[in-house]
Amino acid sequence: MANADLMDKLVSLAKRRGFVFQSSEIYGGAGSVWDYGPLGVELKRNLKDRWWSSMVHQRDDIEGLDAAILMHPRVWEVSGHVEGFTDPLIECTSCHRRFRADLPEVAGGQCPTCGTKGAFTAPRMFNLMFKTFMGPVEDSSATVYIRPETAQGIYVNFLNVQGAARQQVPFGIAQIGKAFRNEITPGNFIFRTREFEQAEMQFFVKPGTDEEWFEKWMHVRMEWHKDLGIRPEKLRFHEHGPDELAHYAKKAYDVEYEFPFGWKEFEGIHNRTDFDLSRHQEYSGKRLEYIDPVTNERYVPYVIETSMGVDRAALVLLADAYREEEVEGETRVVLGLKPALAPTKVGVFPLIKKEGMPELAEKLHADLRSAAIPSFYDVSGQIGRRYRRQDEVGTPWCVTIDGDTVKDGTVTIRDRDTLQQVRVASDKVVAWVRERLAS
Repeated sequence: MANADLMDKLVSLAKRRGFVFQSSEIYGGAGSVWDYGPLGVELKRNLKDRWWSSMVHQRDDIEGLDAAILMHPRVWEVSGHVEGFTDPLIECTSCHRRFRADLPEVAGGQCPTCGTKGAFTAPRMFNLMFKTFMGPVEDSSATVYIRPETAQGIYVNFLNVQGAARQQVPFGIAQIGKAFRNEITPGNFIFRTREFEQAEMQFFVKPGTDEEWFEKWMHVRMEWHKDLGIRPEKLRFHEHGPDELAHYAKKAYDVEYEFPFGWKEFEGIHNRTDFDLSRHQEYSGKRLEYIDPVTNERYVPYVIETSMGVDRAALVLLADAYREEEVEGETRVVLGLKPALAPTKVGVFPLIKKEGMPELAEKLHADLRSAAIPSFYDVSGQIGRRYRRQDEVGTPWCVTIDGDTVKDGTVTIRDRDTLQQVRVASDKVVAWVRERLAS
C-alpha cells in the first residue's frame, strides 16, 4: 500500500467511523482544528489514562497537576516565548499563501500551491502564541497569552507541589492538558494542529545527576511506546544537533515514528538544566531552590522533560494498527489495536432476530456495560458484515448469541486477530474479557 493511500484511507476511516471530524465542518471547517468523535475520544482517553497510570499511579516519585491555561503574561516573557517562540514566515506574492521559510518544499523558491517561482517575500519572524485580553478593556495592559505548552504551569508550581506532597528531589510533576500554537503551515491530519493536547512530565533532579536521569527516561519512554503494541522497527530516537537544540536544552532526543509522510517526532525528551526555574526565580523574586533535608544544601534543580503530543500519539496508534488482509476472497480492513487501547472492547450480535436471541444479546450487552466494558450491540446485516464493521474500528472480540445459547447458555467469542472462535458460558463472558484486558 502506498504511503499516500494509507493516509487517505486513515482520514476516510476516521471520519466515517467516528474517530475524528473536521471542526465546524458545516461552516466549511476551521483550519487544522479537529473534533474527536465517539470512537476517537475513547481511543484518546485510553491513551491518556495509560500514560497517567504509568507516570503517576504506578510511581511514588511523580505527582499530578492540572494548571490553568491562562497564566500571568510575565511567565511567557521570562520563559523566552514572547521573544523567541517564532518561525520564519514567507508569503507568495502571486497566490498570497504563507509558509514557513524553513520547509523543504519551499527551498527551491517555487510556491507549492500555485507553482510560481521567485515570488516569495523576504522572511519575517512570526510569533506562534495566540493572544487575547483578560478583563473588559482591550489594550496592551490586559494582554494575556493562551499557553503554547503545559510545562511552564509545572515550573511555577514547583515548590507548591513539592511542599504539599512532601516530595524530595528527585521527583517529577506530570500534567495532561491543551496547548495552542498559531502554526503557519499545519497539516498531515492531526499531526500538526493549532489546538492540541500534551502529556508532559518534568522530573527535578540534583545537578550532576541529570545525565544519568536523562538516559533512564529515554529508556523508560521508548519501552512504554513499545508496550502500546507499536512495531519496534517503526520507532527510533533522533538526537538534536547543536543547530536544533532549543535555547533551554543541554541535550534533546525525539522519539520518532515512521509515518506515511516520513519519520516524524511525537515525543521529546529534553535536559532543560535549571534554565526555567532559574529564570522564574530571577524575575519573580521568589526563591525556587530546593533544600536537601539531610545536608541542608540549597540548589535549583535541573529538569528532565518528557513531552508527548497526545494527538500525534493517537495518529501513531491508528497508522501502526491499520492493515488490509485477504479473507475468503474479500479484503478485510483491521485496526489491530492493543485491546486495552481499543475504543470498543466487545461487539455483541444475536445471530438472528428471533427465538429469544436478541433478548439474550441485549442482556449480555447490558452486563458488559455495567462492568464498565465498552460494548456495541449490532443486529443489522449478515453476521460476516457485522464482524467486518468491528474489525475496522479495532474491536478485539465479537460475541455471537445463537441457537446453542438458547439451549445451553454458551456463546461464541471470535478473536479479531486470529479469527479463532471459542464457546464460553454467557455468564462468564465479563470475567473472560476482563482477564484478557489485564494481560
